[in-house]
Amino acid sequence: MSIPESPSATPGDELVFLPLGGSGEIGMNLNLYGYGPEDERRWIMVDLGVTFGDDRTPGVDVIMADPAFIEERRDDLLGIVLTHAHEDHIGAVAHIWPRLRCPVYATPFTAAMVRGKLIEAGIEAEVPMNIIPLGHRFDLGPFDIELVTLTHSILEPNALAIRTPLGLVLHTGDWKIDPDPVLGDDMDIARLTAIGDEGVRAIVCDSTNVFSPGTSGSEADVAASLTELLKTCEGRVAVTTFASNVARLESIIRAADACGRHPVLVGRGMHRVTAAAREAGYLTDLPELVSENNAGYLPRDKVLFVCTGSQGEPRAALARIAEDNHPHIVLEKGDTAIFSSRVIPGNETLIFDLQNLLATRGIRVITEKDHFVHVSGHPCRDELAAMYQWIRPQVSVPVHGEARHLAEHAAFARELQVPEQIVIRNGLMVRLAPGPAEIIDEAPSGRLYLDGEVLTASDEGAVQERRRLAFAGSVFVSVVLDAKGQVRGDPQVVLMGLPEEDSHGVLFEDRAYDAIDEALGRLPLKRRGDDDAVAEFLRRAVRGALRREWGKKAQVAVAVTRI
Repeated sequence: MSIPESPSATPGDELVFLPLGGSGEIGMNLNLYGYGPEDERRWIMVDLGVTFGDDRTPGVDVIMADPAFIEERRDDLLGIVLTHAHEDHIGAVAHIWPRLRCPVYATPFTAAMVRGKLIEAGIEAEVPMNIIPLGHRFDLGPFDIELVTLTHSILEPNALAIRTPLGLVLHTGDWKIDPDPVLGDDMDIARLTAIGDEGVRAIVCDSTNVFSPGTSGSEADVAASLTELLKTCEGRVAVTTFASNVARLESIIRAADACGRHPVLVGRGMHRVTAAAREAGYLTDLPELVSENNAGYLPRDKVLFVCTGSQGEPRAALARIAEDNHPHIVLEKGDTAIFSSRVIPGNETLIFDLQNLLATRGIRVITEKDHFVHVSGHPCRDELAAMYQWIRPQVSVPVHGEARHLAEHAAFARELQVPEQIVIRNGLMVRLAPGPAEIIDEAPSGRLYLDGEVLTASDEGAVQERRRLAFAGSVFVSVVLDAKGQVRGDPQVVLMGLPEEDSHGVLFEDRAYDAIDEALGRLPLKRRGDDDAVAEFLRRAVRGALRREWGKKAQVAVAVTRI
């Protein structure tokens, strides 16, 4: 169907889409929509999330998209619109907002979750937070934005119907089709269908489960299955899940109550999300919760712990319980730990180590592989097909996936007779209208690392140096020279992270000293006047000597002191 351009569109206007995070990866979502001529474009940002560090980023827990492109244009940034409250969509707001200083728009539960982060950052009073009712429609400059209620693994997920003079874009955010959600509103299929009837230029759509056939399943089915499972459990039971899945929390709590167990929330994340849900009007009629302090007074077969730590996080509640160092909660032989969650790629080692620790202590471990205790929050292929049937877009723009997900999603859209498909990655700017969708520019895109309390660019080098140190250790050499270049005293060597001896039984420390003595013997006095040159000469000599015997290139630093 041909969609006529609005009469209010003027020559030179363009509607563009630019992801800076979340395209070519799962997580760290940051999407920009721009409207107008290239030199007068107005922008909105959709979501501002984080991803988490792994073995490739030692010392870094949180990673976010670099907003440099839009930071340079922040006078033209009309606002940040948040689709829902998962960390990969809101987790960077408190860190990045001071660079942008624009209004934020969110539904009540999402606003409550963001507010907690702003309070922790000490900027709550500065951020103009606009709470938008579910299903509401509002204007930001040339963008007419309508929230469309979806279902997902968190409260209040929304698609955005973004209307402009050059056409309508449906930005799905994260979603699934849940025919029987435990908590929150049903998916507004009638509204999605009406939007499709109106005519949709492009859909920008979640790709997470594009390889999975069928449907993702319903939270109500998980709730029933958990209740049946708990009836078979003896002793204490701990259930761990994503704290943000409020419907799952309610299901677990009600299942505990139905089986005569008193529910106990364990972990700061559980309390934070529950408080935000209650602030937004949810979880108002739950069975009474027992505090952690009082849980120890309950009989073993009358308690259920709802714990953080489903991804094996070392500081989360379940890891502390497994290590038997939680101040109030214990699990013992014969008790049960249920992982009502999936394994997020990259977390396998942490999760399996935690599960093995529990099993070693005689605690029964149940996962989604053993029993029906989890459903995904993202659309499988049948659900994607239904969305395309409702929306009938001219263009498919897959996002929220790795490169292979995006390519498969585009191919699937082609099978569904979508006229245009375009595969992108972070930093590629797509013109959606006028004319065929095409990549027209590339913007700077990168990552920022939260290193402790410091936000740094990913290319600043500290993390790369830590990786090298972790792989091959470090050597520090100190040499004292006088004004004539003569060595005063004995050089000092400190080795960290190297084996004690090489394969010949020679100490690596002695190898380093021998390399220093040999190098200084080859370096004439007349070349010893430049401290930097001496340091580099010794660095290369020590590094080469160690590499020949070890096969690895240690980090070597040399300090030359002149007296």
